[in-house]
Amino acid sequence: MLVKDPVLQKEWIVACISEEVSDKPISVTILGERIVLFRNEEGVHAFKDLCIHRGAALSLGCVKDGNLVCAYHGWEYNSNGDCEKIPQLPEGRKIPMKAKAIKYHCAEKYGFIWVNLSTDDSTFFDFTEWENEDVRKIMWGPTSVNANPPRIVENFLDVGHLAFVHGGILGVEDKPVIEDYEMNWGENSIYSDEIAIFQPDPDGSGQSKYVYYTYEILSPLTVRFTKRDPDTDNKFTILLTVSPVEEKKSVVYGILAFNYDTNTSDEETIAYQDMIFAQDKPIVENQKPEDLPLDLQVELSLKSDRVSIAYRQYLKKLGVVLGTA
Repeated sequence: MLVKDPVLQKEWIVACISEEVSDKPISVTILGERIVLFRNEEGVHAFKDLCIHRGAALSLGCVKDGNLVCAYHGWEYNSNGDCEKIPQLPEGRKIPMKAKAIKYHCAEKYGFIWVNLSTDDSTFFDFTEWENEDVRKIMWGPTSVNANPPRIVENFLDVGHLAFVHGGILGVEDKPVIEDYEMNWGENSIYSDEIAIFQPDPDGSGQSKYVYYTYEILSPLTVRFTKRDPDTDNKFTILLTVSPVEEKKSVVYGILAFNYDTNTSDEETIAYQDMIFAQDKPIVENQKPEDLPLDLQVELSLKSDRVSIAYRQYLKKLGVVLGTA
């Protein structure tokens, strides 16, 4: 079922990792809309996964000479969605003007394919680590979650749970206190001051110490955090983005970025991130209410919740409907 959210309809949403799209069409679902993605010499394109002729899924077809060919009757659509060939028409017969695929705006950036369902605004947030050759980048996901994006995003922004859900890894239960910090509302993002977190072994040395987290809200569906080691100035960043599939079903992607040598393989790093997220997943999938309350009086908040409070205020200001109450 199509998810009607005018705000998210205008957002750039990750459809998949770039390397998943070739000249073989694939189907993805964003906000309840089934979309076909394919690549030709001009780049990656996104259409409504529907042939105007008899409703066949265009993702069942193929790419031929740069055109997307419907598997049902062989109609061929070019990169703009215009039908260039209808095999059933007699030679010389003009193709009807209505013979078009519905084209969506599509961009390939930061290792992902992004789709925008209603606007061609090319403005993207900055992810400077992606352009830095000295920073190691690892793609993470997709991971399916039976929850709407706001609950998933807020969990990522929640600093207070680290000592409990991830106890012995990202925090310890006997040092759960979060000192006061402030949120900063910038022109293009909302970001926290550095927040001190006590961790049992943050750098693999076996020594426990405080590290410093900074959270940043980039869009309703995309956020990031950076962990800084004060002794070495090593920085670990996660860019997390959530793709709403349909009501109460989302797919989560991430980019893990390091400015130092972790002494671990990509596979080991991904497995570690999978383990951390697996600890969060049952919490998020069972939170009540399922929709994130934007009225700050509905749930009891602390000063340590300032990041999530700012996120709720941001969603309310934008008018996000999906997953909010």
